[in-house]
Amino acid sequence: MPMSNTKFRLEMDSIGQKEVPADAYYGIQSLRAYENFTITGLRYSTEMIVSIAQIKKACAITNYQVNRMEKKVYEAISKACDLIIDGKFHDQFIVDPIQGGAGTSMNMNANEVIANVAIELLGGTKGDYSLVNPNDDVNCGQSTNDVFPSCGKITALKLLIRATEQLKRLHTALLLKATEFDHVIKMGRTQLQDAVPIRLGQEFHAYAVAIGRDIDRFEQAKEEMRSLNIGGTAIGTGINADVGYMNNVVKNLSQVTDLQLVQAEDLIDATQNLDGYVAVSGTTKSCAVNMSKIANDLRLLSSGPRCGFHEINLPPKQNGSSIMPGKVNPVIPEVVNQVAFNIVGNDITVTMAAEAGQLELNAFEPVLFYNLFHSIEQIERVTQTFVDNCIMGITANEKHCKELVDNSVGIITAICPYVGYAKAASIAKKAIATGASVKELILKEQLLTEEEMKTIFDPYALSRPGIAGMEQMINDGKYREGQRV
Repeated sequence: MPMSNTKFRLEMDSIGQKEVPADAYYGIQSLRAYENFTITGLRYSTEMIVSIAQIKKACAITNYQVNRMEKKVYEAISKACDLIIDGKFHDQFIVDPIQGGAGTSMNMNANEVIANVAIELLGGTKGDYSLVNPNDDVNCGQSTNDVFPSCGKITALKLLIRATEQLKRLHTALLLKATEFDHVIKMGRTQLQDAVPIRLGQEFHAYAVAIGRDIDRFEQAKEEMRSLNIGGTAIGTGINADVGYMNNVVKNLSQVTDLQLVQAEDLIDATQNLDGYVAVSGTTKSCAVNMSKIANDLRLLSSGPRCGFHEINLPPKQNGSSIMPGKVNPVIPEVVNQVAFNIVGNDITVTMAAEAGQLELNAFEPVLFYNLFHSIEQIERVTQTFVDNCIMGITANEKHCKELVDNSVGIITAICPYVGYAKAASIAKKAIATGASVKELILKEQLLTEEEMKTIFDPYALSRPGIAGMEQMINDGKYREGQRV
Protein backbone atom coordinates (compact mmCIF):
# COMPACT_ATOMS: atom_id res chain seq x y z
CA MET A 1 0.00 0.00 0.00
CA PRO A 2 1.12 3.65 -0.35
CA MET A 3 3.98 4.55 1.96
CA SER A 4 6.23 7.56 2.42
CA ASN A 5 8.96 7.94 -0.23
CA THR A 6 6.92 5.76 -2.60
CA LYS A 7 6.71 6.79 -6.24
CA PHE A 8 3.27 6.82 -7.80
CA ARG A 9 1.55 6.57 -11.15
CA LEU A 10 -1.77 8.28 -11.81
CA GLU A 11 -4.69 6.09 -12.85
CA MET A 12 -8.28 6.98 -13.64
CA ASP A 13 -11.61 5.16 -13.38
CA SER A 14 -15.24 6.24 -13.46
CA ILE A 15 -14.94 7.61 -9.91
CA GLY A 16 -11.98 9.84 -10.77
CA GLN A 17 -8.19 9.91 -10.57
CA LYS A 18 -6.03 8.25 -7.93
CA GLU A 19 -2.36 7.70 -7.23
CA VAL A 20 -1.23 4.08 -7.32
CA PRO A 21 2.24 2.97 -6.19
CA ALA A 22 4.37 2.90 -9.31
CA ASP A 23 5.73 -0.57 -8.62
CA ALA A 24 2.30 -2.10 -7.90
CA TYR A 25 0.82 -4.61 -10.32
CA TYR A 26 -2.66 -3.93 -8.95
CA GLY A 27 -4.42 -0.80 -10.13
CA ILE A 28 -6.87 1.87 -9.11
CA GLN A 29 -9.91 -0.35 -8.61
CA SER A 30 -7.98 -2.79 -6.42
CA LEU A 31 -6.66 0.08 -4.35
CA ARG A 32 -10.13 1.55 -3.85
CA ALA A 33 -11.38 -1.84 -2.70
CA TYR A 34 -8.44 -2.19 -0.31
CA GLU A 35 -9.34 1.14 1.26
CA ASN A 36 -13.07 0.40 1.38
CA PHE A 37 -13.02 -3.12 2.77
CA THR A 38 -10.63 -3.63 5.64
CA ILE A 39 -12.93 -6.20 7.21
CA THR A 40 -11.08 -9.42 8.07
CA GLY A 41 -7.56 -8.06 7.71
CA LEU A 42 -6.88 -11.08 5.50
CA ARG A 43 -6.39 -11.63 1.80
CA TYR A 44 -7.60 -14.30 -0.58
CA SER A 45 -6.09 -17.75 -0.30
CA THR A 46 -3.66 -19.24 -2.78
CA GLU A 47 -6.38 -21.56 -4.05
CA MET A 48 -8.72 -18.68 -4.92
CA ILE A 49 -5.96 -16.67 -6.62
CA VAL A 50 -4.84 -19.63 -8.70
CA SER A 51 -8.42 -20.48 -9.64
CA ILE A 52 -9.19 -17.01 -10.94
CA ALA A 53 -5.92 -16.96 -12.90
CA GLN A 54 -6.88 -20.28 -14.46
CA ILE A 55 -10.25 -18.83 -15.46
CA LYS A 56 -8.61 -15.77 -17.03
CA LYS A 57 -6.20 -17.99 -18.96
CA ALA A 58 -9.01 -20.19 -20.28
CA CYS A 59 -10.99 -17.11 -21.28
CA ALA A 60 -7.99 -15.67 -23.14
CA ILE A 61 -7.42 -18.97 -24.94
CA THR A 62 -11.07 -19.12 -25.97
CA ASN A 63 -11.23 -15.48 -27.09
CA TYR A 64 -8.14 -16.02 -29.23
CA GLN A 65 -9.63 -19.17 -30.74
CA VAL A 66 -12.77 -17.29 -31.82
CA ASN A 67 -10.75 -14.34 -33.16
CA ARG A 68 -11.74 -11.96 -30.41
CA MET A 69 -8.17 -11.32 -29.23
CA GLU A 70 -4.87 -10.57 -30.95
CA LYS A 71 -2.21 -13.25 -30.69
CA LYS A 72 0.34 -11.08 -28.87
CA VAL A 73 -2.23 -9.97 -26.28
CA TYR A 74 -3.46 -13.53 -25.79
CA GLU A 75 0.08 -14.83 -25.34
CA ALA A 76 0.96 -12.10 -22.85
CA ILE A 77 -2.21 -12.66 -20.81
CA SER A 78 -1.74 -16.42 -20.90
CA LYS A 79 1.88 -16.13 -19.75
CA ALA A 80 0.91 -13.70 -16.99
CA CYS A 81 -1.72 -16.17 -15.78
CA ASP A 82 0.85 -18.98 -15.81
CA LEU A 83 3.15 -16.93 -13.60
CA ILE A 84 0.34 -16.37 -11.09
CA ILE A 85 -0.66 -20.03 -11.23
CA ASP A 86 2.96 -20.87 -10.43
CA GLY A 87 2.79 -18.73 -7.29
CA LYS A 88 4.17 -15.37 -8.41
CA PHE A 89 2.55 -11.98 -7.75
CA HIS A 90 0.19 -13.31 -5.08
CA ASP A 91 1.18 -10.43 -2.83
CA GLN A 92 -0.47 -8.12 -5.38
CA PHE A 93 -3.91 -9.54 -4.60
CA ILE A 94 -4.73 -7.05 -1.88
CA VAL A 95 -8.51 -7.06 -1.51
CA ASP A 96 -10.27 -8.38 1.59
CA PRO A 97 -12.23 -11.64 1.17
CA ILE A 98 -15.33 -9.95 2.58
CA GLN A 99 -16.26 -7.10 0.27
CA GLY A 100 -19.23 -5.31 -1.19
CA GLY A 101 -19.93 -5.49 -4.89
CA ALA A 102 -20.57 -9.21 -5.42
CA GLY A 103 -16.89 -9.95 -5.99
CA THR A 104 -16.13 -7.16 -8.45
CA SER A 105 -13.15 -6.11 -6.32
CA MET A 106 -11.53 -9.53 -6.57
CA ASN A 107 -12.27 -9.83 -10.27
CA MET A 108 -10.77 -6.41 -10.99
CA ASN A 109 -7.79 -7.12 -8.75
CA ALA A 110 -7.09 -10.14 -10.95
CA ASN A 111 -7.74 -8.20 -14.15
CA GLU A 112 -5.36 -5.41 -13.14
CA VAL A 113 -2.55 -7.66 -11.92
CA ILE A 114 -2.74 -9.87 -15.02
CA ALA A 115 -2.88 -6.82 -17.29
CA ASN A 116 0.17 -5.17 -15.72
CA VAL A 117 2.21 -8.38 -15.76
CA ALA A 118 1.24 -8.85 -19.41
CA ILE A 119 2.15 -5.23 -20.18
CA GLU A 120 5.65 -5.77 -18.81
CA LEU A 121 5.98 -8.99 -20.79
CA LEU A 122 5.25 -6.93 -23.89
CA GLY A 123 7.96 -4.44 -22.92
CA GLY A 124 5.61 -1.75 -21.61
CA THR A 125 5.29 0.08 -18.31
CA LYS A 126 2.78 -0.80 -15.61
CA GLY A 127 -0.35 1.27 -16.00
CA ASP A 128 -0.08 1.61 -19.79
CA TYR A 129 -3.41 -0.04 -20.47
CA SER A 130 -3.25 0.77 -24.17
CA LEU A 131 -1.16 -2.41 -24.48
CA VAL A 132 -3.35 -4.71 -22.37
CA ASN A 133 -6.53 -3.40 -20.81
CA PRO A 134 -7.92 -4.96 -17.59
CA ASN A 135 -11.53 -4.63 -18.76
CA ASP A 136 -11.40 -4.85 -22.53
CA ASP A 137 -8.76 -7.57 -22.78
CA VAL A 138 -8.32 -9.57 -19.57
CA ASN A 139 -12.06 -9.43 -18.84
CA CYS A 140 -13.12 -9.93 -22.48
CA GLY A 141 -16.38 -11.89 -22.76
CA GLN A 142 -16.73 -11.97 -19.00
CA SER A 143 -18.47 -10.38 -16.05
CA THR A 144 -17.71 -10.56 -12.36
CA ASN A 145 -21.05 -12.33 -12.19
CA ASP A 146 -19.83 -15.40 -14.06
CA VAL A 147 -16.12 -15.22 -13.19
CA PHE A 148 -16.49 -14.93 -9.42
CA PRO A 149 -19.07 -17.74 -8.94
CA SER A 150 -17.07 -20.02 -11.24
CA CYS A 151 -13.91 -19.20 -9.32
CA GLY A 152 -15.73 -20.07 -6.09
CA LYS A 153 -16.87 -23.41 -7.41
CA ILE A 154 -13.44 -24.35 -8.77
CA THR A 155 -11.83 -23.39 -5.46
CA ALA A 156 -14.42 -25.33 -3.48
CA LEU A 157 -13.89 -28.36 -5.74
CA LYS A 158 -10.13 -28.30 -5.17
CA LEU A 159 -10.62 -28.02 -1.42
CA LEU A 160 -13.19 -30.83 -1.41
CA ILE A 161 -10.77 -33.09 -3.28
CA ARG A 162 -8.08 -32.49 -0.66
CA ALA A 163 -10.49 -32.89 2.24
CA THR A 164 -11.82 -36.15 0.82
CA GLU A 165 -8.31 -37.61 0.74
CA GLN A 166 -7.91 -36.89 4.45
CA LEU A 167 -11.33 -38.37 5.22
CA LYS A 168 -10.30 -41.53 3.40
CA ARG A 169 -7.22 -41.70 5.64
CA LEU A 170 -9.45 -41.33 8.70
CA HIS A 171 -11.77 -44.05 7.42
CA THR A 172 -8.84 -46.41 6.92
CA ALA A 173 -7.38 -45.61 10.34
CA LEU A 174 -10.69 -46.33 12.05
CA LEU A 175 -11.04 -49.65 10.21
CA LEU A 176 -7.53 -50.63 11.30
CA LYS A 177 -8.42 -49.88 14.91
CA ALA A 178 -11.69 -51.80 14.51
CA THR A 179 -9.67 -54.87 13.54
CA GLU A 180 -7.07 -54.31 16.26
CA PHE A 181 -9.74 -53.98 18.97
CA ASP A 182 -12.17 -56.60 17.68
CA HIS A 183 -11.49 -58.96 20.60
CA VAL A 184 -11.76 -56.33 23.34
CA ILE A 185 -15.07 -56.77 25.18
CA LYS A 186 -16.32 -53.69 26.99
CA MET A 187 -19.49 -52.21 28.39
CA GLY A 188 -21.80 -50.42 26.02
CA ARG A 189 -23.60 -47.38 27.37
CA THR A 190 -26.81 -45.59 26.52
CA GLN A 191 -27.52 -42.18 28.05
CA LEU A 192 -24.20 -42.65 29.89
CA GLN A 193 -25.68 -45.57 31.84
CA ASP A 194 -24.52 -49.17 31.62
CA ALA A 195 -26.33 -50.91 28.78
CA VAL A 196 -25.09 -54.21 27.30
CA PRO A 197 -21.63 -55.43 26.29
CA ILE A 198 -20.04 -54.49 23.00
CA ARG A 199 -16.62 -55.02 21.49
CA LEU A 200 -14.37 -52.00 21.24
CA GLY A 201 -13.72 -52.98 17.64
CA GLN A 202 -17.44 -52.73 16.94
CA GLU A 203 -17.47 -49.17 18.24
CA PHE A 204 -14.59 -48.16 16.01
CA HIS A 205 -16.15 -49.92 13.03
CA ALA A 206 -19.30 -47.85 13.56
CA TYR A 207 -17.17 -44.71 13.52
CA ALA A 208 -15.63 -45.83 10.23
CA VAL A 209 -19.06 -46.43 8.70
CA ALA A 210 -20.16 -42.91 9.65
CA ILE A 211 -17.07 -41.39 8.05
CA GLY A 212 -17.70 -43.56 5.00
CA ARG A 213 -21.06 -41.86 4.58
CA ASP A 214 -19.33 -38.49 4.83
CA ILE A 215 -16.94 -39.51 2.07
CA ASP A 216 -19.92 -40.42 -0.12
CA ARG A 217 -21.47 -37.01 0.57
CA PHE A 218 -18.21 -35.27 -0.29
CA GLU A 219 -18.13 -37.13 -3.60
CA GLN A 220 -21.63 -35.84 -4.35
CA ALA A 221 -20.60 -32.33 -3.27
CA LYS A 222 -17.70 -32.40 -5.72
CA GLU A 223 -20.12 -33.15 -8.54
CA GLU A 224 -22.25 -30.20 -7.44
CA MET A 225 -19.27 -27.87 -7.79
CA ARG A 226 -18.33 -28.97 -11.33
CA SER A 227 -21.23 -27.04 -12.92
CA LEU A 228 -20.19 -23.46 -13.79
CA ASN A 229 -21.97 -20.37 -15.05
CA ILE A 230 -18.93 -19.03 -16.92
CA GLY A 231 -20.09 -17.73 -20.29
CA GLY A 232 -23.26 -16.29 -18.85
CA THR A 233 -21.64 -12.87 -18.26
CA ALA A 234 -23.79 -10.34 -16.38
CA ILE A 235 -27.01 -12.20 -15.59
CA GLY A 236 -26.69 -15.49 -17.45
CA THR A 237 -27.90 -14.34 -20.86
CA GLY A 238 -24.37 -14.22 -22.27
CA ILE A 239 -24.47 -10.61 -23.37
CA ASN A 240 -21.16 -9.40 -24.94
CA ALA A 241 -19.84 -12.97 -25.17
CA ASP A 242 -19.13 -14.53 -28.56
CA VAL A 243 -21.27 -17.61 -29.18
CA GLY A 244 -18.16 -19.63 -30.01
CA TYR A 245 -16.58 -18.43 -26.79
CA MET A 246 -19.64 -19.49 -24.77
CA ASN A 247 -19.59 -22.95 -26.30
CA ASN A 248 -15.88 -23.60 -25.70
CA VAL A 249 -14.76 -21.71 -22.60
CA VAL A 250 -15.64 -24.48 -20.12
CA LYS A 251 -13.88 -27.09 -22.25
CA ASN A 252 -10.73 -24.96 -22.20
CA LEU A 253 -11.10 -24.30 -18.50
CA SER A 254 -11.29 -28.04 -17.84
CA GLN A 255 -7.98 -28.46 -19.65
CA VAL A 256 -6.33 -25.57 -17.82
CA THR A 257 -7.44 -26.78 -14.37
CA ASP A 258 -7.22 -30.52 -15.10
CA LEU A 259 -10.68 -30.81 -13.57
CA GLN A 260 -13.82 -32.26 -15.12
CA LEU A 261 -15.98 -29.15 -15.41
CA VAL A 262 -19.29 -28.61 -17.18
CA GLN A 263 -21.28 -25.56 -18.14
CA ALA A 264 -24.52 -25.16 -16.23
CA GLU A 265 -27.63 -26.24 -18.10
CA ASP A 266 -29.33 -22.92 -17.29
CA LEU A 267 -26.84 -20.06 -16.96
CA ILE A 268 -29.46 -17.68 -15.57
CA ASP A 269 -30.29 -20.09 -12.76
CA ALA A 270 -26.60 -20.73 -12.12
CA THR A 271 -25.92 -16.99 -11.87
CA GLN A 272 -28.64 -16.10 -9.40
CA ASN A 273 -29.06 -19.21 -7.21
CA LEU A 274 -26.46 -20.43 -4.70
CA ASP A 275 -28.20 -23.49 -3.28
CA GLY A 276 -25.32 -25.68 -4.47
CA TYR A 277 -23.01 -23.96 -2.01
CA VAL A 278 -25.57 -24.48 0.75
CA ALA A 279 -25.58 -28.19 -0.04
CA VAL A 280 -21.79 -28.34 0.12
CA SER A 281 -21.78 -26.42 3.38
CA GLY A 282 -24.37 -28.82 4.77
CA THR A 283 -22.23 -31.77 3.74
CA THR A 284 -19.24 -30.22 5.49
CA LYS A 285 -21.35 -29.56 8.58
CA SER A 286 -22.62 -33.17 8.65
CA CYS A 287 -19.05 -34.40 8.52
CA ALA A 288 -18.00 -32.04 11.30
CA VAL A 289 -20.88 -33.25 13.47
CA ASN A 290 -19.90 -36.90 12.94
CA MET A 291 -16.28 -36.19 13.76
CA SER A 292 -17.25 -34.20 16.84
CA LYS A 293 -19.40 -37.07 18.10
CA ILE A 294 -16.47 -39.45 17.66
CA ALA A 295 -14.25 -36.97 19.50
CA ASN A 296 -16.80 -36.79 22.34
CA ASP A 297 -16.71 -40.57 22.64
CA LEU A 298 -12.92 -40.71 22.68
CA ARG A 299 -12.79 -38.10 25.44
CA LEU A 300 -15.24 -40.12 27.53
CA LEU A 301 -13.62 -43.49 26.87
CA SER A 302 -10.18 -42.11 27.79
CA SER A 303 -11.36 -40.13 30.82
CA GLY A 304 -9.45 -40.65 34.04
CA PRO A 305 -6.92 -42.16 34.31
CA ARG A 306 -8.05 -43.15 37.82
CA CYS A 307 -11.50 -41.63 38.17
CA GLY A 308 -13.01 -42.01 34.72
CA PHE A 309 -13.80 -44.75 32.20
CA HIS A 310 -10.16 -45.25 31.23
CA GLU A 311 -11.08 -47.88 28.65
CA ILE A 312 -8.70 -46.49 26.04
CA ASN A 313 -5.54 -44.43 26.07
CA LEU A 314 -5.10 -41.47 23.75
CA PRO A 315 -1.53 -40.64 22.73
CA PRO A 316 -0.19 -37.92 25.07
CA LYS A 317 0.60 -34.85 22.99
CA GLN A 318 1.40 -32.08 25.48
CA ASN A 319 1.18 -31.07 29.13
CA GLY A 320 -2.40 -30.58 30.21
CA SER A 321 -2.02 -28.00 32.93
CA SER A 322 0.17 -25.18 34.14
CA ILE A 323 -0.71 -25.98 37.75
CA MET A 324 -1.59 -29.71 37.95
CA PRO A 325 1.56 -31.82 37.45
CA GLY A 326 1.24 -34.88 35.26
CA LYS A 327 -2.14 -33.96 33.83
CA VAL A 328 -2.59 -34.80 30.14
CA ASN A 329 -5.66 -33.57 28.28
CA PRO A 330 -7.39 -34.96 25.16
CA VAL A 331 -6.28 -31.95 23.13
CA ILE A 332 -6.78 -33.47 19.67
CA PRO A 333 -10.42 -34.51 20.23
CA GLU A 334 -10.96 -31.09 21.80
CA VAL A 335 -9.77 -29.30 18.69
CA VAL A 336 -12.02 -31.54 16.58
CA ASN A 337 -14.95 -30.38 18.71
CA GLN A 338 -14.00 -26.74 18.29
CA VAL A 339 -13.68 -27.03 14.53
CA ALA A 340 -17.16 -28.53 14.47
CA PHE A 341 -18.57 -25.62 16.47
CA ASN A 342 -16.96 -23.20 14.02
CA ILE A 343 -18.23 -25.04 10.95
CA VAL A 344 -21.79 -25.09 12.27
CA GLY A 345 -21.57 -21.31 12.65
CA ASN A 346 -20.10 -20.94 9.17
CA ASP A 347 -22.97 -22.98 7.77
CA ILE A 348 -25.49 -20.50 9.15
CA THR A 349 -23.65 -17.67 7.38
CA VAL A 350 -23.55 -19.61 4.11
CA THR A 351 -27.26 -20.35 4.39
CA MET A 352 -28.26 -16.76 5.09
CA ALA A 353 -25.98 -15.40 2.35
CA ALA A 354 -27.53 -17.75 -0.21
CA GLU A 355 -31.04 -16.83 0.92
CA ALA A 356 -30.33 -13.11 0.60
CA GLY A 357 -29.99 -13.07 -3.18
CA GLN A 358 -32.35 -10.88 -5.16
CA LEU A 359 -33.57 -11.34 -8.72
CA GLU A 360 -30.75 -12.02 -11.21
CA LEU A 361 -27.75 -11.97 -8.84
CA ASN A 362 -26.66 -12.78 -5.33
CA ALA A 363 -24.35 -10.02 -4.06
CA PHE A 364 -23.26 -11.92 -0.98
CA GLU A 365 -20.97 -14.55 -2.43
CA PRO A 366 -17.86 -12.98 -0.86
CA VAL A 367 -18.91 -13.77 2.71
CA LEU A 368 -20.35 -17.11 1.58
CA PHE A 369 -17.04 -18.14 0.01
CA TYR A 370 -15.07 -16.86 3.00
CA ASN A 371 -16.98 -19.12 5.39
CA LEU A 372 -17.41 -22.11 3.10
CA PHE A 373 -13.73 -22.27 2.19
CA HIS A 374 -12.73 -22.02 5.83
CA SER A 375 -15.06 -24.89 6.69
CA ILE A 376 -13.70 -27.23 4.01
CA GLU A 377 -10.09 -26.28 4.77
CA GLN A 378 -10.63 -26.87 8.48
CA ILE A 379 -12.16 -30.29 7.82
CA GLU A 380 -9.07 -31.21 5.83
CA ARG A 381 -6.64 -29.96 8.46
CA VAL A 382 -8.42 -31.23 11.55
CA THR A 383 -8.88 -34.65 9.95
CA GLN A 384 -5.17 -34.86 9.28
CA THR A 385 -4.27 -34.08 12.89
CA PHE A 386 -7.04 -36.40 14.14
CA VAL A 387 -5.53 -39.32 12.24
CA ASP A 388 -1.85 -38.56 12.81
CA ASN A 389 -1.94 -37.30 16.39
CA CYS A 390 -4.80 -39.29 17.86
CA ILE A 391 -6.49 -42.21 16.10
CA MET A 392 -3.36 -44.11 15.04
CA GLY A 393 -1.94 -43.95 18.56
CA ILE A 394 -5.00 -45.14 20.51
CA THR A 395 -4.50 -48.22 22.67
CA ALA A 396 -7.02 -50.28 24.62
CA ASN A 397 -7.02 -51.02 28.34
CA GLU A 398 -8.29 -54.53 27.66
CA LYS A 399 -8.11 -55.87 31.21
CA HIS A 400 -9.91 -52.87 32.68
CA CYS A 401 -12.61 -53.08 29.99
CA LYS A 402 -13.31 -56.72 30.90
CA GLU A 403 -13.39 -55.94 34.62
CA LEU A 404 -16.02 -53.29 34.02
CA VAL A 405 -18.12 -55.77 32.05
CA ASP A 406 -17.81 -58.46 34.70
CA ASN A 407 -18.80 -56.04 37.45
CA SER A 408 -21.57 -54.40 35.46
CA VAL A 409 -25.28 -54.78 36.05
CA GLY A 410 -25.82 -54.32 32.32
CA ILE A 411 -25.00 -57.94 31.53
CA ILE A 412 -28.24 -58.93 33.25
CA THR A 413 -30.01 -58.34 29.93
CA ALA A 414 -28.46 -61.53 28.58
CA ILE A 415 -30.38 -63.75 31.04
CA CYS A 416 -33.82 -62.28 30.29
CA PRO A 417 -34.66 -65.07 27.78
CA TYR A 418 -33.94 -67.64 30.49
CA VAL A 419 -35.45 -66.18 33.66
CA GLY A 420 -37.76 -63.43 32.36
CA TYR A 421 -37.60 -59.63 32.53
CA ALA A 422 -39.09 -59.28 36.05
CA LYS A 423 -36.67 -61.73 37.68
CA ALA A 424 -33.73 -60.20 35.82
CA ALA A 425 -34.78 -56.73 37.00
CA SER A 426 -34.95 -57.99 40.58
CA ILE A 427 -31.41 -59.35 40.33
CA ALA A 428 -30.23 -56.02 38.88
CA LYS A 429 -31.75 -54.03 41.73
CA LYS A 430 -30.15 -56.32 44.33
CA ALA A 431 -26.78 -55.99 42.61
CA ILE A 432 -27.00 -52.20 42.66
CA ALA A 433 -28.19 -52.10 46.28
CA THR A 434 -25.69 -54.59 47.72
CA GLY A 435 -22.68 -54.11 45.46
CA ALA A 436 -22.68 -57.83 44.70
CA SER A 437 -22.00 -58.90 41.14
CA VAL A 438 -24.81 -60.08 38.92
CA LYS A 439 -23.11 -63.43 38.45
CA GLU A 440 -22.84 -63.99 42.22
CA LEU A 441 -26.55 -63.32 42.72
CA ILE A 442 -27.53 -65.57 39.80
CA LEU A 443 -25.56 -68.43 41.30
CA LYS A 444 -26.84 -67.71 44.81
CA GLU A 445 -30.44 -67.89 43.65
CA GLN A 446 -29.64 -70.94 41.50
CA LEU A 447 -31.06 -69.36 38.37
CA LEU A 448 -28.23 -70.67 36.21
CA THR A 449 -25.25 -72.95 36.67
CA GLU A 450 -21.66 -71.78 36.29
CA GLU A 451 -21.38 -73.71 33.05
CA GLU A 452 -24.53 -72.09 31.68
CA MET A 453 -23.34 -68.64 32.67
CA LYS A 454 -20.03 -69.23 30.97
CA THR A 455 -21.92 -70.02 27.78
CA ILE A 456 -24.38 -67.13 28.08
CA PHE A 457 -21.78 -64.56 29.07
CA ASP A 458 -19.30 -65.47 26.34
CA PRO A 459 -17.91 -62.10 25.10
CA TYR A 460 -18.73 -62.73 21.44
CA ALA A 461 -22.18 -64.11 22.27
CA LEU A 462 -22.91 -60.93 24.21
CA SER A 463 -21.92 -58.65 21.33
CA ARG A 464 -23.64 -60.13 18.31
CA PRO A 465 -27.21 -60.86 17.17
CA GLY A 466 -29.16 -63.70 18.75
CA ILE A 467 -29.97 -64.82 22.25
CA ALA A 468 -26.67 -65.11 24.06
CA GLY A 469 -25.66 -68.75 24.59
CA MET A 470 -29.04 -70.24 23.61
CA GLU A 471 -27.80 -71.96 20.47
CA GLN A 472 -25.01 -73.65 22.40
CA MET A 473 -27.36 -74.70 25.20
CA ILE A 474 -29.85 -76.13 22.69
CA ASN A 475 -27.03 -78.08 21.07
CA ASP A 476 -26.03 -79.36 24.53
CA GLY A 477 -29.62 -80.49 25.21
CA LYS A 478 -30.09 -78.06 28.10
CA TYR A 479 -32.76 -75.82 26.55
CA ARG A 480 -35.82 -76.50 24.42
CA GLU A 481 -39.19 -74.98 23.59
CA GLY A 482 -38.49 -71.82 25.59
CA GLN A 483 -37.62 -73.62 28.81
CA ARG A 484 -34.46 -74.86 30.49
CA VAL A 485 -34.29 -78.64 30.77
